[in-house]
Amino acid sequence: MELNGLRVSRETQERLQYFAALFQKWAKTINLVAPSTLGDLWDRHIADSSQVFQIHHKPTTWVDLGSGGGFPGVITAIFLAELQDGWVHLVESNHKKAAFLRTALRETHARGSVHSIRIEDAHAKIGECGAISARALTDLEGLIEYSAPWMQGKKDCRGFFHKGRDYLREIDKARGRWEFDLLEHRSAVEPESVILEISNLRRLV
Repeated sequence: MELNGLRVSRETQERLQYFAALFQKWAKTINLVAPSTLGDLWDRHIADSSQVFQIHHKPTTWVDLGSGGGFPGVITAIFLAELQDGWVHLVESNHKKAAFLRTALRETHARGSVHSIRIEDAHAKIGECGAISARALTDLEGLIEYSAPWMQGKKDCRGFFHKGRDYLREIDKARGRWEFDLLEHRSAVEPESVILEISNLRRLV
């Protein structure tokens, strides 16, 4: 099996397929993603989310903000299971979604845990990390604000944020309050989308 040109082991493929089946089952009663995208689960959500790990495929400690239906947090945790190292802290304040995430991690034997708390309270509980991810949560300025307790002044922590066609405007807005290094990774799934890699974060105002 291949995702975005990356060869996926049989064990990881089976974990992803099990997750997909579990997701479809839970999505019948819980609004995990927009209903209009359920029919395109593999490309729109699973393959798209896997790009984060493909960019940063190191066995580090991740914090996934606003994990929702598990994208990209559970997908990253599934890939880490093959490495038998690294960990994903999934932050999701919605208790029904958090219950799904716990079930998904447990039944796929993925490397992660769920924190059903507000993002603003997460740093005090989780501690330091090497990478942060978020998808379909808020604009870049908001993501940076959420991520600042982990990233500000920390050279070894990077943020990986999925963004759509309006990402340039979001970058300009964020640079009004923050200084940061930026890499733009073009999406292999959505032609007009990117994954923004943020590092060396410093507050300006």
